[in-house]
Amino acid sequence: MKEQITYDDFDKIDIRVGTVISVKKNEKARKPSLVIKVDFGKEIGIKQSSAQITHYYNEDNLKGKQVVGICNFPEKNIAGIVSQVLILGSIDKEGKVILIHPSQESENGLPIA
Repeated sequence: MKEQITYDDFDKIDIRVGTVISVKKNEKARKPSLVIKVDFGKEIGIKQSSAQITHYYNEDNLKGKQVVGICNFPEKNIAGIVSQVLILGSIDKEGKVILIHPSQESENGLPIA
């Protein structure tokens, strides 16, 4: 388990629900990755991420899917892609990512608490 944090620490993280609107391969990445654009609603807008999630996901099964992401990290250049959001998932024993998503359709931009 990681170090305990306070509620104030958690409250600084802006976690939101969004819908994947586009997916393409990140051709410049050393490890197989996808460039994903997610609509987080009017307040946040569309953000993109480069994610190493190709074991289970591709354009066909990811486009239109709702995901959960951290929206207030600073931008980071990942293999030539400006990554603006961290899409959340669990990581299995083999290092494969299983995305977290709402159990029912949610409005884009709703905060996670």
